[in-house]
Amino acid sequence: MALTRRALGGLTIGGTAAFTLAACGGNEGNGGSGATELTWAIPSAWESWNENTQAGNNSYGHQAMYPMRYGLDGNTTGDWDENGEFHLNDAVFASSEIISEAPLQVQYTLQENAQWSDGQPVRVEDFIFQWYSISGLPEHADQTKALPASTSYGPNVASIESPEEGKIVVTFIDGYLDPEWQFSPTIYLPSHVAEAEGFATWQTDPAVMGQAIEWFEKNLSDVVTGPYKPVDFKMGEYITYELNDKWNGSVKPTVKKLTMKVVEGTEAVVTELRQQTIAGAWPSEFSQEEFDKAAEDQALAQEIYEGGVWLHIDTNLNSEPLKDVALRQAIFTAINVADAIGRVFPSTEVSQRLNHFFGQKSEFFQDLLTPTGQGSGDTAKAAQILTEAGYTGAAEGQKLAKDGAEVPNLVFRFGEGDATRTTIAELAQAQLALIGITVDLKAIPDGQLGTVLTESDFDLVIFGWSGSPTFVAAPNQYFKTGVNYGNYSFPELDAAIDKLKTTADQAEAAAFANEVEAIAVPLALTLPLFDEPQGILWNKNLIEGVVGNGNSQGGPIFNCAEWKTV
Repeated sequence: MALTRRALGGLTIGGTAAFTLAACGGNEGNGGSGATELTWAIPSAWESWNENTQAGNNSYGHQAMYPMRYGLDGNTTGDWDENGEFHLNDAVFASSEIISEAPLQVQYTLQENAQWSDGQPVRVEDFIFQWYSISGLPEHADQTKALPASTSYGPNVASIESPEEGKIVVTFIDGYLDPEWQFSPTIYLPSHVAEAEGFATWQTDPAVMGQAIEWFEKNLSDVVTGPYKPVDFKMGEYITYELNDKWNGSVKPTVKKLTMKVVEGTEAVVTELRQQTIAGAWPSEFSQEEFDKAAEDQALAQEIYEGGVWLHIDTNLNSEPLKDVALRQAIFTAINVADAIGRVFPSTEVSQRLNHFFGQKSEFFQDLLTPTGQGSGDTAKAAQILTEAGYTGAAEGQKLAKDGAEVPNLVFRFGEGDATRTTIAELAQAQLALIGITVDLKAIPDGQLGTVLTESDFDLVIFGWSGSPTFVAAPNQYFKTGVNYGNYSFPELDAAIDKLKTTADQAEAAAFANEVEAIAVPLALTLPLFDEPQGILWNKNLIEGVVGNGNSQGGPIFNCAEWKTV
């Protein structure tokens, strides 16, 4: 996930609203002075406890587990604040620095009391465990079980050592450089817990390491490094936290019990806020009507900002008809993004996204999409693409066919109950019918997005990427062979992606990212739609300290250790 985000003027109270993901803190009916418990609503379920994996790469699970990690992408390194400034997690790290550029070596200095919640010290094995989890290399872990969500970091590490107590040195392979080295993953899961659970040989046996990764997918360890430790939980439904008494961060949380629970739909969120059964939420469903209703209640506050989620439509190249680039190009050309934006956000300023890696306000933004016509809704051009590729029926309002065989119906997947994604899918269905393509709409049940993506159970699918001010890892995750959800495998794309990790200069890396963009756009693999405006709601009588943050994938949860009860 990538992108620089900027605020929409920091709107508060009233106004419009937003989308996808969740946050932390809410009240179990115990509002008023003296309360020390909060409950925060998560908008949807999740299917894995391990964010390293493809199934665990889910923004809802990330939000639910954020209080125990307190860092970006699920790891403990640190995170971005609302102003776009990155902060190391000072409960674990005192500093990080480059000590060599040839080869690239990064040294982490641990805090004197860096420790897990069970009192065990953070150790070099924890760094190695994370490396092996996401390397994508069979010599590290059985890849049929590891299934890393991204391999932009792991395969480029040559070694991780501790030359002296409190120092961790990560040495990268020759020729590897990274302009975003300071945001690299460090530790995530406790290696000593893996050993205690029967995976003692994880460092030397890839099969055992794969089993350990799988174990952490199915089991939530209560040994953590964040300000809160889980004490009660159910997959996809809730996590209840208590204070981690081994937390040594500079911020000392005062909320003693924090629950993250699923509450689906903005209407339900507003109802529970009024009833004081939750303290706040980051809804995944845009509802102008519900946010306007909330604005009428003096107890409820809201903030709307340009956030870290952008929607896109992806193709699946395991789908036989979609192996044809001309068909993919025609589909993307027939889809009208501007029309979709106008219908979904009729009174909100939302612009079409025209680059996979950079928003229009980024200094590195290049529009390579508009010249192709993708997203324009130009069905005449789409029909022309198909006719020139040997298809019949596209311009005659007939069923599309090639070489005498009709193009089979395409299955379009979208989040069940999600008004925005449902509307876009329905519009695409109508637009594609104009060029002879029949689309069958099939909703994704709540909490099953990860399964649908990892099992490639779609022809077309709409979902969102959550972003941050980084961009170097995004091309890998979206398009790299063996990592992406669309089964894309193009040597020219892989070679262009690899170039991003051959420079320590951010501008040069951005130029390489746009080279990837120039290759990916004509291939019509993923159609960017728009950055969703983000909205958060909270009850001022229950909680204070809530801040909208479009830079962190945790959204407003990024500072949950600073929240206070009212």
